Amino acid sequence: MKKQKLSASERTNLLGTQSIGRLLIRLSGPAITGMLVQSMYNLVDTIFVGKGVGTLALAALAVCFPIQMLLLAVGKTVGIGAASIISRRLGAGREEEAGRIAGGSFFLAALLGFLISVSGLIFIEPVLRLFGASSGIMPYGRDYLSIILLGGTFFAVTVCSNDITRSEGNAKVAMISMFVGAGINTILDPIFIFALGMGIRGAAVATVIGQLSAFFWITRYFFSGKSHLKFDWKHLIPGLDQSLKVLQIGSPSFARIVGGSLMAIVVNNTIMYYGCEVHLAVLGVANRILTFALMPIFGLVQGLQPVVGYNYGAGYFNRVKKALKYAIFSATALSGTYWLLFELAPGFMLGLFSNDENLISEGTGILRILVLMMPAVGFQVIGAGTFQALGKAGIAFVLSISRQVLFLIPLALLLPRAISPPLSGVWSAFPSADLLAVCVTAIFFIREMRKMKSLAP
Repeated sequence: MKKQKLSASERTNLLGTQSIGRLLIRLSGPAITGMLVQSMYNLVDTIFVGKGVGTLALAALAVCFPIQMLLLAVGKTVGIGAASIISRRLGAGREEEAGRIAGGSFFLAALLGFLISVSGLIFIEPVLRLFGASSGIMPYGRDYLSIILLGGTFFAVTVCSNDITRSEGNAKVAMISMFVGAGINTILDPIFIFALGMGIRGAAVATVIGQLSAFFWITRYFFSGKSHLKFDWKHLIPGLDQSLKVLQIGSPSFARIVGGSLMAIVVNNTIMYYGCEVHLAVLGVANRILTFALMPIFGLVQGLQPVVGYNYGAGYFNRVKKALKYAIFSATALSGTYWLLFELAPGFMLGLFSNDENLISEGTGILRILVLMMPAVGFQVIGAGTFQALGKAGIAFVLSISRQVLFLIPLALLLPRAISPPLSGVWSAFPSADLLAVCVTAIFFIREMRKMKSLAP
């Protein structure tokens, strides 16, 4: 017998009725797959650029990566902020308000993405120098970033839209959107880089075309009437109060990602002070590998948040606690598995991205240090995401900036002065910051669980 397709309303109602295990699998499975696919944008670029252009080009990607993350930060800030409100409004039966918030969020993401892209194009060389570009890296960084920024507005809207589709319980659409973008990027990369001889510019062109394809896919979904969220064209212009609320709740995501960019300014320049372009290229490759590894955990959070938001809004506190237990166990298992892989085969992982023996030799020990605390990182990510889903922006903000801003930046500046050689101090700052961030998250999380226990019937 053919399985009956659920209506948009029935799919949303499952957030409060379906078993927690099945619900998390249904929502997190596509989200995890989608996040892995989305990270392929940067991973594939790095592999092809490293193999086809060289170490200086890899260093340029390391410089450009945190700048690209600013566009991701805009999409995530608006998307997660809107998704948190929307899931709780749907849980409370306020569907018209949920649709109005979705409509205004699309415009807000587009506006912020456009402003960042234009600013980046105007000040491209000063920005690249700020993030650590030397005279040798600058030409590669300029060629790559000038093209990437042209697609920034569409990328920000797509990221925002994917989070909103998850808020109504339709993670599959977001996953397909990511598949479309990353798939096209992967196909076009070797054509533009090698066949057409465009080098690092070809990688950027392939990425932007992939982002545009994903944008048109997700836009078609919302305006085809398939979404549970209904809004008029007038809803595309958000009110000030609505925008501020969305940005407030989404600010922890912005803080986490922008914190990574601020951290990159400090760390990249510290590395160039004590080391050279090869060390910066190693960090760039390591960041791409670790970002890819953490994507399943971020996907798990994306599937978890509508479950937590909806059931918290409906007063089903026992379901919230059960979902969090499942998520923490799964995240810890994932992060522990990746930690074992990186500790056992760091040279193999680095060799996927470069033929430079010097880079692989230098990077093997560095990667092992960077991932020392990785088994505990899964819990920290789940903890910060939980407070966003609950709409507790203040705590989520602190947890989101704790690792990169509160701990990593000071440690990256202080430890090179206390440890010899100084570069060892820079690398040691990463696991030290992870440990401190996990401890802070545990304090807030345990307190919240006790509060929820007192509220549960």
